[in-house]
Amino acid sequence: MTCMPDSMRSRYDVVVVGGGHNGLTAAAYAARGGRSVLVLERADHVGGAAVSAQPFAGVDARLSRYSYLVSLLPRQVVEELELPITLKRRRWSSYTPVADGGLLVDSQDDAVTRASFRHLTGSDADFEAWGRFYAMTGEVARRLAPTLTEPLLPRSVVRDRVVDGVGEEAWRSLFEEPLGAALRRTFADDVVRGVAATDGLIGTFADVDEPTLRQNRCFLYHVIGNGTGDWDVPVGGMGAVSGALRDAALAAGATIVTSATVTAVDPGTAGAEVAWTDADGRTQGVTAGHVLAGCAPAELDRLLGGEPAAPGTSPEGAQLKVNMLLTRLPRLRDGVDPVAAFSGTLHVNESLTQLQHAHAQAAAGQVPDLPPSEIYCHTLTDRTILGRELAATDAQTITLFGLHMPARLFRADPDGARDQALRATLASLDSVLAEPIEDVLALDADGAPCLEVRSPVDLEGDVGLPGGHIFHRDLGWPFAESDDDAGRWGVETAHPRVLLAGAGARRGGGVSGIPGRAAAMSVLTE
Repeated sequence: MTCMPDSMRSRYDVVVVGGGHNGLTAAAYAARGGRSVLVLERADHVGGAAVSAQPFAGVDARLSRYSYLVSLLPRQVVEELELPITLKRRRWSSYTPVADGGLLVDSQDDAVTRASFRHLTGSDADFEAWGRFYAMTGEVARRLAPTLTEPLLPRSVVRDRVVDGVGEEAWRSLFEEPLGAALRRTFADDVVRGVAATDGLIGTFADVDEPTLRQNRCFLYHVIGNGTGDWDVPVGGMGAVSGALRDAALAAGATIVTSATVTAVDPGTAGAEVAWTDADGRTQGVTAGHVLAGCAPAELDRLLGGEPAAPGTSPEGAQLKVNMLLTRLPRLRDGVDPVAAFSGTLHVNESLTQLQHAHAQAAAGQVPDLPPSEIYCHTLTDRTILGRELAATDAQTITLFGLHMPARLFRADPDGARDQALRATLASLDSVLAEPIEDVLALDADGAPCLEVRSPVDLEGDVGLPGGHIFHRDLGWPFAESDDDAGRWGVETAHPRVLLAGAGARRGGGVSGIPGRAAAMSVLTE
């Protein structure tokens, strides 16, 4: 049930604020653990940013509207909750077009990848460095991924695991010095450096040389998932993942209420009080043994009655999200097979120099003149998101994720800045194509191009991401940074009865379910 029940309890063991994929994960685990659970979701559907939608009028295509690939969702969560989902590996890893022949990373053929590196760089040196670098990150991932579903380990223990198994160089490169230093030391070619750097910049507005190392933390989460770092395609779209989590929560006995806007949380002493309004605008209230906040920490602070964040301290997302339906894949200037180029991640104008230049422009308050972006095509791996007639054609969906588009660029004039950013981004894409992308855009039932664009400010309004930050706030290291946190779950707040259960928890970020599970485990293991 995802609507207002005829009768409800006045008290639940657990009230989950927000029915995104992490909130649903928390609800499923808590209910399976014998707790009474109520989920309150402000939208008229669950899933948060992990949803599928049919955005183009009269077009039978269900796109993963916001989040689109899965890496961090542990197999352990899938197995424990018995989720009937299928994740497919992409045939190619990535392609990066450049003027005289691009870089193709073939996940199944080292000879093809070596030849591509040699053509780009003139030698085998960066190919061999690439192999060593990602063997290193893979070994780090194998040692750290299992810890993501356990209580937090002390930093010293994690360091010993990395150093003893992989070496001092791995710890220094990933955890102690800015990512840019490691990339420049490892690779000679500017394009190769940039392709590696993007994992540290997706969803994080940062320079690769920032001393805060938030780019390193972002990079780590992008390469650690399930011990492999593979980014897989959810068959049926992202809605299939959140739908399976919803069904698991309902099957375990959780109650889910949509169109329910939580207005306040009072931690209390005997029980937390949660106030909310229903679809008819009526005020409701419920007492909870624990409140698990699947919303962003900034939103939880507001619900708890906290003061607004000081200027310049609020979370800030930094991406432009563009969904498109094409009549066919476009041809590329360098003549590479479009299927190979679009099957993995297509890197557009993402050399390290280009990334740094775009960051500097955005930091100065300017939409980058040549925005870097990453493109992925769901339908080359899974055509089930298309209706039968559409799937029988050459139609393809593509998702473009534009980097270095911080929310600050869109605050003063959201519509005008969005249009400017879209024009610049499509021009950047066209610079590597042999034909304008507009020439292959499908049209909807009203004759409009099948193109949807969302800025960080749009995402803030659409799905409650503060500043459009896809991780809710800057990512933290996946271990305890103080002795007090060791052995805890990384979900605690100043109030014992109120726990974080969303992407803003210690091991949040991405479509993972990890913080939702952690919040439930904190309750179940008290």
